[in-house]
Amino acid sequence: MEKRAVVSFRGGNVVKKIECVIFDLDGTLLDSRECSIKATKAAFTEMGLKVPSEVVIEHYMGIPIEESFFKMSEQPLDQETATELIRVFRTYYQTYEESTLNVFPEIPHVLEILMKRKVPCFVVSSKKTAVVKRNLAAQNLVAFFEEIIGSDAVSHYKPHPEGINKVVTQYQFDPSRTIMVGDAIFDIQMGKAAGVKTIAVTWGSHDAKKLSAEKPDALAEAPQDILDYIYA
Repeated sequence: MEKRAVVSFRGGNVVKKIECVIFDLDGTLLDSRECSIKATKAAFTEMGLKVPSEVVIEHYMGIPIEESFFKMSEQPLDQETATELIRVFRTYYQTYEESTLNVFPEIPHVLEILMKRKVPCFVVSSKKTAVVKRNLAAQNLVAFFEEIIGSDAVSHYKPHPEGINKVVTQYQFDPSRTIMVGDAIFDIQMGKAAGVKTIAVTWGSHDAKKLSAEKPDALAEAPQDILDYIYA
């Protein structure tokens, strides 16, 4: 890895040098709301289950479907039904990806600036690693990231800090000089549990009020705000 960047982040009255930035995927880098909602509704319908409301679907977007489907279903799911529901969902999701999945405006610019300033970037997502790579590749974003950690690369899902801990430990980063950027309360909870700085973004699944209740270090209303907070 190249020499780490000299990037400032204001924590209290102390300006610290940031060593890396970890991003969530869905709702942070990519706008997957329509794709997720359509695929979830289609899967529940095909399985003869009551379709969750869009509000419920959106709330649970931040955690893996292996957990979220149990939470959003009004009917108890046995493991066999859940496994088939997940399979059907993934089939629909991949079908809808090309027409509904897009990178949020200005995110490429943010990633380009961080790359130019030699700040290593990572993705910790609730999706499978291969799916994350496929989604990023479709938006020409793979090259911006040192490593991608999906739900299949950890034993404990968000908001457990294992995903962040893997990055910090493997690359020997200082947690206090690491930033987690995410759109869901689960991302902020994960970041706090890992002892890293957190930036909550408001253009994803959870609104500013819900995110603020988790007390992130910063709240970003637009992608440029991420850079503004880092380089304040």
